[in-house]
Amino acid sequence: MKGIWDSPWNNFKHFKKLFTNHYFPRVLGNTIKISFLRLITSIPSAVIFALLLNEVRSMLFKRTVQTISYLPYFISWVVAGGIFTLMLSPQYGAINSIIKFFGGEPIYFLGDPKYFVGTIIVTGIWKGLGWNSIIYIAALSSVDQELYEAAHIDGANRFHRMIYISLPSLAPTIVMLTTLGLAGILSGGFDQIYNMYNSAVYEVGDIIDTYVFRQGFERGEYAFNTAVGLFKSVVAFILVMSANFFSRRVVKYSMW
Repeated sequence: MKGIWDSPWNNFKHFKKLFTNHYFPRVLGNTIKISFLRLITSIPSAVIFALLLNEVRSMLFKRTVQTISYLPYFISWVVAGGIFTLMLSPQYGAINSIIKFFGGEPIYFLGDPKYFVGTIIVTGIWKGLGWNSIIYIAALSSVDQELYEAAHIDGANRFHRMIYISLPSLAPTIVMLTTLGLAGILSGGFDQIYNMYNSAVYEVGDIIDTYVFRQGFERGEYAFNTAVGLFKSVVAFILVMSANFFSRRVVKYSMW
């Protein structure tokens, strides 16, 4: 072993390989598309869920719903991917059985590029909805209850209280989590996609992490993996700094 100082320096060989690879633009585009769709759907869904749950007055019902919504998060994607593969099977899946019962044609949710991305987004929301809402529920618990009482006296109904009191109170939290979400825009969700995709949907489902997995662990190109990891880190840093600067200037909230 020569060590870092005595080993030959290959300059930017692996970065050149990355950016000149004809396949890389496609996996980069797929990664950004899936991550962006996940970001703009997971945050609003978690916010809406937290707002609705905050209006529940029965503590028993509220805690029951919270517990049920949290459970999917603790199921690994290895297990969840297998469950969804069976549920969405065009031959024996429960969803397609219902579709065929009403006279429709079976849909290849995980084998048709037209449906794969949507399926990934919806199943991702199902798994992370409860867990993603925890921070928003915690933020709502710190809102001064006198604000709700004053609004009620002024004639505001529940919807008005959610829109004009609860939602503005979540603004700093939403900005923080959106900024952090942008840092992972090049991640794409390896665990989920790797356990649910197949070669038929590589065109729309192959992301940077799955591509790197094949290159690194199946072909032994570990140095190339390191170059990709550094590229992702630099992009994440730039996105976080830019998003924080924008939020501080425009909406007056920021992480620092």
